[in-house]
Formats: sequence, structure tokens, C-alpha cells
Amino acid sequence: MGKFLNNLIVLFLKAFSHLPFPLLYLISDIAFVLLFHIIGYRKAVVYSNLRNSFPEKTEEEIDRIAREYYHHLCDVSFESIKLHSMSEEELNKRLKVYGVEKMEAYFKQQKSIIVLAMHYNNWEWGASVQRLSNHQFFMVYNPVRNNPELENFILSIRERFGGMSVPVHKSARMAIQFDQTEHPGILWLGADQTPAQSSKFWTIFLNQETPFFSGPEKIAHKTNQPVFFHHTKKVGRGKYEIILTELIVEPRHEKPETILLTYIDKMEEIIREQPAYWLWSHRRWKHQRPEDIAMIDRLPTKPKQ
Repeated sequence: MGKFLNNLIVLFLKAFSHLPFPLLYLISDIAFVLLFHIIGYRKAVVYSNLRNSFPEKTEEEIDRIAREYYHHLCDVSFESIKLHSMSEEELNKRLKVYGVEKMEAYFKQQKSIIVLAMHYNNWEWGASVQRLSNHQFFMVYNPVRNNPELENFILSIRERFGGMSVPVHKSARMAIQFDQTEHPGILWLGADQTPAQSSKFWTIFLNQETPFFSGPEKIAHKTNQPVFFHHTKKVGRGKYEIILTELIVEPRHEKPETILLTYIDKMEEIIREQPAYWLWSHRRWKHQRPEDIAMIDRLPTKPKQ
């Protein structure tokens, strides 16, 4: 019965993806009212995260950001489903990508690279960058629990343009493997997810003690693959720009923690500029740091030019 219901939901989502954008956004407006005002989906988590991250903001400012976040979350959810059937022509109108030429320069050198992304704006459309790159994309994901039908649907969207999805527990092995092959690859990581409480990498992020997966820095340091940062910028409703910039050119020449700290600095800068577009309903701060794990100091602030 569960499998039948899951398949029915997936069938509905596939049909939903064929709706035109104007109708999709009308439904999104209705969904916002249901999600925020009636259901109150994770409102306690969202407001707590915002208050702790921005203690300097008034309650009115926090409420404004929260409302904007919920409206944006509805849009992004439906836009992600839309990618299942959206034409490349439509995608090209709504998504501009900058910085691919820098990655292509490494491809010509037969070098694999690592891209550190974040759950900001429409991160799912980032999978379409594969069609613009000669690198083979390996997109790291956390498997969906107890719902293989939904997982397969999500992965089919992400892999539509030729990228390959890699479970998080296989990401390190995959990166090292493709560092040793003739065809360079890109390991694409959403590095702002929550690791286990036992993570050895804890630092201050958005005014709070926060753990991070140490995998990205370990992989980069071991393979010396250049590290890029993926920033999705919203320029209008259903319109985005992806900016790909070099973060660390020679990871082996840096202290291991510098790789993640540089990423965290860039991520926090972007979130503080437009806070409503990050994934605030995620329970990012559900763990407390164990007493035997030391904090890692953030990098010194660079003076503005």
C-alpha cells in the first residue's frame, strides 16, 4: 500500500511539473497561506533560528524575513518539481551561469575540482550546469528514508542533464577515484548540512556554535583539487544567476581548516545580505558541542578595500 501511494504521489508530481509558470506561482501563493498561516510548518524552528542568528534584529524584522522565507520556500519547491519537464530553452531564459570557463580551464589541464554549494535560493537548478561543462558531475546527496519511489524521482531530476548522484557515504571514495582517471570530474557538495554531534569541526556560524562535515576539507587536502564556491543569486521570481568562483586554488598548501572556514565566511556573508533565501526550516542547530571537542576559530576579518 505504501509503495502504491508513493508511486501515485510521484505520478502527480510529474503531471504537476507540466503546469505553466503563471499557474505554478498562483498555486505557490495559496500554498504560502496554508503553510505559514494555517499549518504553521516548523514555525518554531524558523523563528528560533532567525532570532539566534540575528540577535540585533527587531521582532518586526524577524517576522518580515520569516514571511519572505516561507513564500520563497513554496516557490523553490514548485520550481524544483518544474525542472522535471522544463525545456532547455525555458531554463536558459530563467537561469544564467557565470564562471564555467574557469572550471573548463582545469578540465583542459585534466584536473578534477570540488564545488562547495549551499541550500540557498534554488539549489536544485544547479544540477543543470552539467550541460555546460565537460567535467562529469558527481552530486552528493543524503538518501531519502523509506521512500525509494520519491528518491528516484528527485534523482531523475538532478541527473536529467547527465550528472550522477552519489550517496554521501561514497563521496570521498568517488573523489579520489576520479582524481586518478583520465576524465576529470566535479564533486558537488551542499556543505552546509548538519553532521553528527561527534563532528570534529565546530566553529561559530551565524552567531552560534555549529558543526560541519569535515569531509570536504579532507578530500580537497588529499587530492589537491581546486575548490570552487557555488552561489545562486535570485534576480526575480523564477529567475536566477549561478556564480562559480575559485575559493582555494592549491588546497594542499593551506591549513586543512582554512578550506571550510573560507567557505563558511563566504556563505555567511551571502546569508546576511539576503537572509530570507537560506533554508531556515532545517534544524541546523539541533546538536550541542561535546565538551571534549574544541572550537575552531574563524579566519581574521579582512579589511574592506
